[in-house]
Amino acid sequence: MVHLRFHIRFPEDKIREPIIYQIGREYKVVTDVRRADVRDTTGWADVELSGETVEIERAVAGLRAKGCVVDPIELNVVE
Repeated sequence: MVHLRFHIRFPEDKIREPIIYQIGREYKVVTDVRRADVRDTTGWADVELSGETVEIERAVAGLRAKGCVVDPIELNVVE
């Protein structure tokens, strides 16, 4: 099992949707929110995705398809 961390920025119109939950249900990945800041008009989260590499790649593509900006966290370290 692979563990990779990503910084996710949510579009304003998706702030109220449970996107991280949806990704965990739609793909064979385990989601672990490490840090987050969600407000009325902006939101971001640092999330660790665990699973097979192919499923993590599919989950990241799914996040992007939902309008999120997804960037890998360098060295996969969350302080």
